[in-house]
Order: sequence, then structure tokens, then C-alpha cells
Amino acid sequence: MSALEASPVLAALVGGSAAAAATAAGTLPALFAKGIERRTQDTLLGFGAGVMLAATAFSLVLPGIDAALSQGAGAWGAGLLVGLSILAGAALVMAMDRAVPHEHFIKGPEGANWPRLRRTWLFVFAIALHNLPEGLAIGVAYATDIGRGHALATGIALQDIPEGLVVAVALIAAGMARVPAVLVGVASGLVEPVGAVAGAAAVVALPLLLPIGLGVAAGAMLFVVSHEIIPESHRQGHEKFATAGLMVGFVLMMLLDTALG
Repeated sequence: MSALEASPVLAALVGGSAAAAATAAGTLPALFAKGIERRTQDTLLGFGAGVMLAATAFSLVLPGIDAALSQGAGAWGAGLLVGLSILAGAALVMAMDRAVPHEHFIKGPEGANWPRLRRTWLFVFAIALHNLPEGLAIGVAYATDIGRGHALATGIALQDIPEGLVVAVALIAAGMARVPAVLVGVASGLVEPVGAVAGAAAVVALPLLLPIGLGVAAGAMLFVVSHEIIPESHRQGHEKFATAGLMVGFVLMMLLDTALG
């Protein structure tokens, strides 16, 4: 048995760090690129949404129901437990969304009104709120099964590459210099290993939390997809391209989960 198999928390740290590294790698072309078309950005955002949707279904919800069944819950009980956990996860991120001041690249400012904060920090907070559910999902997935964790971490890392580029380019378009924009984009991914370790540690400490943790992570990701990514990618008239990206991302994550999970 390898060290990663023996310690889900360590495996979650590695998986979350890989996702953060993918975000960092994605930001680097922004040092040289003049910019990317809005249509391309929306397609990439759609791709990320597709990956997250498939990860929610195949890596979180279905394993969560299986975990509840294995702990003795009936079919209705397992579905209800995971369903309520999904709603709790969405409510948690919604509360954070309202409490933490942040600004989206298209939708504008949301959350508490902290006028003294620089606009760039509002963008940073928005990115962190987006990435935290991804990290939590990676951690809980590793606590479930090492192969499932690998599949989810791989899928999220793949979607983090274009996401990192979009973030850095958008920061530059908002007036930030190239090097600081890239550094902020790199830093935005650091919340993922933190969330991954927290998610895995909670489930390892209390195994009965496994189906609840999977459901909460699923709800958090669904909220981000519906509240953040899809509105961002559908506001410039590029719905067809964003939807095409979503479909490709969904199928790719489904294949990864089938092959690696």
C-alpha cells in the first residue's frame, strides 16, 4: 500500500496541490498573450461548468448515496440524507456569497459592501469562493476512494488550466499589470489544497459524515455552476459556444470518472 492510499488526507493534499498547480500553469500565457476573445473565454467557462456538473453527479452524489446505503440507510433515507446535504452545501456557499464582498468580471459586485477594498481584491475573493468547493470536493472524494479522488482531481485540474488563463486575462482587462495579475491568478488556486485537506480530514475523523460530506460538496459545486459560471458565460451572446464547452467538459469528466474511479 502506498503512502497516498494509507492516508486520504495526504492524498487530498497532493490532489488539491495538483489542481492549484494547474491553475498556476494556466495563468502563465497571460504574460505574453494580448488577450483572448470573449467567445473563447465563455467556451472555456462552459467547459469548466461541464466538468463540475459531471463531477457532482458521478464523483459526489452517486457515491454519497452508496455510502449512505452501506451505512444501513434505506433507499429513501439515503436519497433524503444526500439531498438535504446538497441543499445545505448550496446554502453554505450562498451565505458566504452574501457575507464576503466580491466582484465578478461581468455581473459586477456582490456580497457585503466594503468600499475601502480595492477592486482587484474583490475579484480575488470571488475566485476564492469559486475554488473552495472544488477543493472540498477533492478532499471528500479521496476520503471515499483513492481512485475516485484521482479522477476528480484530474478533471478539476484540467478545467483549472483554462480557468487560470481566463482569470489572469480578466484581471489584466480590469486594469491590473500583467505580472501581478498572473501572481494573483496563481494565488487563487491555493485555496484548493486547503479545502481538500479540510474535507478529507473531516470525513476521516468522522466516517459517518461521508455521505453528508459528499452531498455538501456536491451542493457547493452546483451552486457555483448555477450562480457563477453559467451566468458569466451566457451574458455576451455566446450561449452556443458556452453550451458546447459544457457538453465536452461533462463527457470528459464522465470518462475520467469511469476510467479512474
